[in-house]
Amino acid sequence: MTSTQDKITVIYPESDGNPMSDNTKQFRWIVVIKENLEILFDDDPNVFVAGDLLWYPQQGDNKIRQAPDTMVVFGRPKGDRGSYQQWEEGNIPPQVVLEILSPGNRLKEMARKFKFYEQYGVEEYYILDPDRLDFSGWLRSSDGTLEVIDEPENWTSPRLGIRFELKDG
Repeated sequence: MTSTQDKITVIYPESDGNPMSDNTKQFRWIVVIKENLEILFDDDPNVFVAGDLLWYPQQGDNKIRQAPDTMVVFGRPKGDRGSYQQWEEGNIPPQVVLEILSPGNRLKEMARKFKFYEQYGVEEYYILDPDRLDFSGWLRSSDGTLEVIDEPENWTSPRLGIRFELKDG
């Protein structure tokens, strides 16, 4: 008796149905950060910068996904994508992720995002709260966990090579 396994086609949606931002301030910060990172790496064809793009880290499971406000992937070519399917991208996860808080963000949601980014290989994770001008960051340690950056203000990102400095106005 011969059995054949049907190959199941998994669809990876290009949208999660959630808005890109909750308000104009959050949207402005997302756009400014993403666009400035694109300008910074304009001359490097192998740095991919995206905003609000669904990232699927595992083939075969379209429920495991996250859409960072901004992500930077070194070693991947620029270009348009409907989503970032890691197995199609040399299995390279985004190395840098930035999230911009809005009044709608909840602690549980941010904890879930942190766990996702830690589990799936992000090296640098930053959160900006534009209402309080608060900036937090985590850096992947040698044991594979994301460790808090004690003084993120005036911190220089190892991957991006830029210093973070917040100014009101």
